[in-house]
Amino acid sequence: MTVTKVEPLTKTKYKVYLDGQFAFVLYKGELSRFGIKEGEDIAEETEEKIRAGVILKRAKLRAMHLLEDMDRTEAALREKLRQGLYPPDVVEGAVEYVKSFGYLNDARYAENFVRSRRGSKSRKEIWSMLMNKGVSAELAEAAFETCYDGGEDDGEQEAILRILRRKGYDPGDADEVKTQKIYGYLARKGFRYDTVRQVIQNYNQNA
Repeated sequence: MTVTKVEPLTKTKYKVYLDGQFAFVLYKGELSRFGIKEGEDIAEETEEKIRAGVILKRAKLRAMHLLEDMDRTEAALREKLRQGLYPPDVVEGAVEYVKSFGYLNDARYAENFVRSRRGSKSRKEIWSMLMNKGVSAELAEAAFETCYDGGEDDGEQEAILRILRRKGYDPGDADEVKTQKIYGYLARKGFRYDTVRQVIQNYNQNA
């Protein structure tokens, strides 16, 4: 195969194209180390050595660092690695690597996510957030079953009450306009009308 292009990415990093296709990113010193120059051929063994010994190793370390920084879903980790211009096969290799150590677990992530937000957000909003993070519907449902062990309103009344307090809403002092606004706000957040009405009616008992 032939090095058809070496394109500067930063002052120290370069995008390398082989046979007209983007292959990987290398640092300036690595270009010299492996003899990467535009217009010159590269041995298949050298290309494999770069992928396995440099790019994949770097992707694994990057994946570990990203998970140390914060817990992530598989989809989110893949996207971050793709943004780092790691090739698809390298991304998968890095993901499988961290999964083998138990550092990446969507089921655990979903449970922790639901548990940490059930007292401040509606089920609908939490579900939407999980979907946006790439958690499967099956794992999201399992997390909801684990974290919401009461009735349909389990956790949502507490969440509504917290929002009312944060917004400084007191049914005893609020006029009709303010009440309509708070109902509208909570509806947009995914809370059911009946649940909101019940919390507002019992506000003085919970406050």
